[in-house]
Amino acid sequence: MTVGALALSLSFIGADFTVADAKEKDKEILNVAHRGASGHAPEHTITSYKMGEKMHGDYIEVDLQMTKDGELIAMHDETLDRTTNGTGEVKNYTLKEIKELDAGSWFNEKYPERAKAEYEGLQVPTLEEVFQTFGKNANYYIETKSPEVYPGMEQKLVDVVNEYGINKDKLLVQSFSSESLLKMNQIDPSVKLVQLMWYTSPAVLTDAEVQAIKQYAIGIGPNSSMINKEYVQKVVQNGLEIHPYTVNEKEEMQKLIDWGVTGMFTNFPDLLHEVKKGK
Repeated sequence: MTVGALALSLSFIGADFTVADAKEKDKEILNVAHRGASGHAPEHTITSYKMGEKMHGDYIEVDLQMTKDGELIAMHDETLDRTTNGTGEVKNYTLKEIKELDAGSWFNEKYPERAKAEYEGLQVPTLEEVFQTFGKNANYYIETKSPEVYPGMEQKLVDVVNEYGINKDKLLVQSFSSESLLKMNQIDPSVKLVQLMWYTSPAVLTDAEVQAIKQYAIGIGPNSSMINKEYVQKVVQNGLEIHPYTVNEKEEMQKLIDWGVTGMFTNFPDLLHEVKKGK
């Protein structure tokens, strides 16, 4: 083989590797079904979580609130008003009272074009019911919401995770509260943590912040509308995962993938699946 031919063949090998690497990179991007497939079904219901799985979501994302009698339930808000026919704060109701509420009809009223009769009367699930439904080896992405409102939430979460033998290699726990994540880290250092970030102006991450977060977390989750390519690259180059939220348009999904994110949250996991497949 001549030197020229060898160089040519090596350049082709390099090209193949580049294509393979690019495809591999796309495959690794986590498709986090935000509150389940919440663009298609009532958020934080077993129905929504099941739909997220069917639509190729990699993780079941569960926001936690805590009832008056100390049970962890899947709900985004501290109040019942938006996603049930109840009213008032979750912390003032027992699990039995919350189980009597309708957590699905609101979706049909808000999104008549996606309404389904079977959404009426859906219940608010407990974290235990989520684990019972999907098993110990599913991928769970759990958020401690408003931990300052619910003393002992972190210990309760670890207790339930241990009770159901949840595979901690497939578990991520996130929070906006670094205090809550540090508590989680103290209780069980084996649980992988993600620091959520909320920016009201273009996102900037200092070296000091990066180093502080790396002490306890494997990644960060910023609001996607405030980040740029430099921000993403800084996070990734420091060895952290970055999972922006909440990304519902294909163009933005592709842009974030091009910037180098390692995953993202979406209400439409079916759309992100299509983008990852190049559709």
